[in-house]
Amino acid sequence: MSSLFTPFTLKDVTLRNRVAVPPMCQYSAIDGAVTDWHLAHYTSLARGGAGLVIVEATGVLPEGRITPGCTGLWDDAHIEGLAKIAAAIKAAGAVPGIQIGHAGRKASANRPWEGDDHIAADDPRGWETVSPSAIAFGGGLGKMPRAMTVEDIAHVRDAFAAAARRALAAGFEWLELHFAHGYLAQSFFSVHANQRTDGYGGDAKGRGRFLLETLGAVRAVWPERLPLTARFGVLEYDGRDEETLGESVALVSQMREGGLDFLNVSVGFSTPDAKIPWGPAFLAPIAERMRRETGLPVATAWGMDAAKDAEHAIAARQMDLVMIGRAMLANPHYPFALAQELGMDNPWSVLPAPYAHWLSRYGGAANRSAD
Repeated sequence: MSSLFTPFTLKDVTLRNRVAVPPMCQYSAIDGAVTDWHLAHYTSLARGGAGLVIVEATGVLPEGRITPGCTGLWDDAHIEGLAKIAAAIKAAGAVPGIQIGHAGRKASANRPWEGDDHIAADDPRGWETVSPSAIAFGGGLGKMPRAMTVEDIAHVRDAFAAAARRALAAGFEWLELHFAHGYLAQSFFSVHANQRTDGYGGDAKGRGRFLLETLGAVRAVWPERLPLTARFGVLEYDGRDEETLGESVALVSQMREGGLDFLNVSVGFSTPDAKIPWGPAFLAPIAERMRRETGLPVATAWGMDAAKDAEHAIAARQMDLVMIGRAMLANPHYPFALAQELGMDNPWSVLPAPYAHWLSRYGGAANRSAD
């Protein structure tokens, strides 16, 4: 048996294997509401054999969306559509997860195929962005954000908790807080975005305060029996990585004490000048370090699509799950391809029973007609 295809249990949730689909924005929602595209998309990914499918970054407030096409959970009206998706994922044998977040100074952007930059100031589709400090990200995302007041911070924190309640009502069993990628929570932690002089800035303790408070607000409403997780950028590749990693270990350890159950390890993306060493499994050693030093189970999503890298990461206990994104888009049955490459005797067994039946019985004879 491949290590990649062993079950994984966290709290009261058991995944059928260690292959997880990370959040991948579809930019196809209407006023935050999902569409038929989302239902077809997530159903396809779930029936492909992954153990966990996490729905894309979903805004806790309208102004927290990355683009006008991003999904939302700021209104009870959003629950019905997402409930259909959660049910479809579960019916296909995967665990339904969802990521909730606030885009901060990277919000109010055009969809990637329409420019991937900030919406022009005179465009009525756009809105005011906010951040810990009035510092623009730069590049195509150069819109100056408004520095948040303490009241703004409390409003967003409470919106995370309200969105978590709605995610639970929709039937999701795995909740991921988006604390990464230069969005609002990451911006609070980042020295590149946070120059506050109050209790939400300054040293690492102050810069981590918003993340801990938001985690606490969500933990209060999210059931203990279900995993509460976070995607967090633990380093920036900005020349001060050892210092940032040390601060990240300390903060994540506090998150664990505050009720965090799992960490999805990522990069901060808080500056457009980062020198990221892209390559196969490049974050695996970092994930292993976070696992070892914080005691939390971990995953990462970058460069983990090769069978040998995914299998090694699990077998060597570098991480507990492997997040595979773009390869799953290209081939929603990619877990089947991984099982074949890893030499499993019955690779079709990773798929739902109806597919496994047809592939095991007829898959070896292309010229055989099916009844």
